Amino acid sequence: MAAEENPIYRRMKSVKHIIIVLSGKGGVGKSSVTSQLALNLYASSPTARVGVLDIDLTGPSIPRMLGVDGHGVHQSQGGWVPVYADGAAARLACMSVGFLLKNKGDSVVWRGPKKNGMIRQFLSDVRWGELDYLVIDTPPGTSDEHLSLIEHLAPVNDKLSSVIVTTPQVVALTDSMKCLSFTRNVNLPVLGLIENMSGYVCPCCGEVSNVFSTGGGEDMAKREGLRLLGSLPVDTELVTLLDAAAVAEKERDTASEEGAGRESPPVTFELLAKYQKTPTAKLFKDIAARAIENLNCGEDHLPR
Repeated sequence: MAAEENPIYRRMKSVKHIIIVLSGKGGVGKSSVTSQLALNLYASSPTARVGVLDIDLTGPSIPRMLGVDGHGVHQSQGGWVPVYADGAAARLACMSVGFLLKNKGDSVVWRGPKKNGMIRQFLSDVRWGELDYLVIDTPPGTSDEHLSLIEHLAPVNDKLSSVIVTTPQVVALTDSMKCLSFTRNVNLPVLGLIENMSGYVCPCCGEVSNVFSTGGGEDMAKREGLRLLGSLPVDTELVTLLDAAAVAEKERDTASEEGAGRESPPVTFELLAKYQKTPTAKLFKDIAARAIENLNCGEDHLPR
C-alpha cells in the first residue's frame, strides 16, 4: 500500500511531532509526566494544538488526570471526535479507551490482536486535525502495544521521537535500560530522560527527603549519551490536583448546565491555571522547553 493510501498516514500527515512517553516499569509516574508534558506544550504558544493519545488500554488514567473522565466519544462523518480538555478552545484533544467503557471500573481483558486493532483505530479513525504535538502515553514495558504503535506509525516514522521516564532507584533504572534498548532496536529517537520522584518536598517545612535516592537518572543519561531533561520531586499539590481534576470538571459542567441561558464570562482552562500554580509546574516548564529545543534541533541529532 502506498503511503498516501494508508489511513494512518492520512490522519498523521497533519501532525508535526509525535512524542511517545515510555517507562520500563509501572509506578514511575509516566501518565502524570504525559499530562504535564501535554499541558506545557499547550501553554508554550497561544496557538499550539496538542493531542494526547492514551494507549495504556488496561489502565487508562489520562481522562481523569486531564479532567475529562466520564465524557463520551462521538462519531462524525469524518471519524471519532476526540474529547477536548480545554472546552471550546479545542486545542487540547484527548482519546483513550477510558471514554469507551460503559463503567469506568470495568476491566479491559483483551488479547494482543484486539489491542492491536484498538491502537490502529485510534490512529486511523480519530479526527485529530492539525496538531503541533501528539503525545502518546504507553503502558509500562515494551510489549504488544509498543510494537503495534511503532508498526502502525511506520509511514510517518520521520515525525517520531520519545521520552523515557524513570525514578532514581536501581530497579527502575534497570528497567529503563530495557526501554532504551527497545528504542534502539526500533530506531526511535530519544529526546531525553526524565527522573521522576527525585526526592519528596515536605508541604509543611519544605525539607527534601530522598525517598528513592537521587541522581540515578543523571548517571544513566551520562553513561548512555542521553540528555537529562530534568528531575522532579514528589509534589503533593500536583497529586491532589490531578486526582481531583475529574471532580472539578464535573462540577463545572453542572454549573454550566444550571446557568444555561444566562450571560456568563468565558470559561478558562481551569486545570491549566491551577496546574501552573503548583511547585512542579515551574520545573516542568524547563523540561518541556528542553524537549522542544531537542525537537527543533532535528531528529538526526538525537540519540537512537
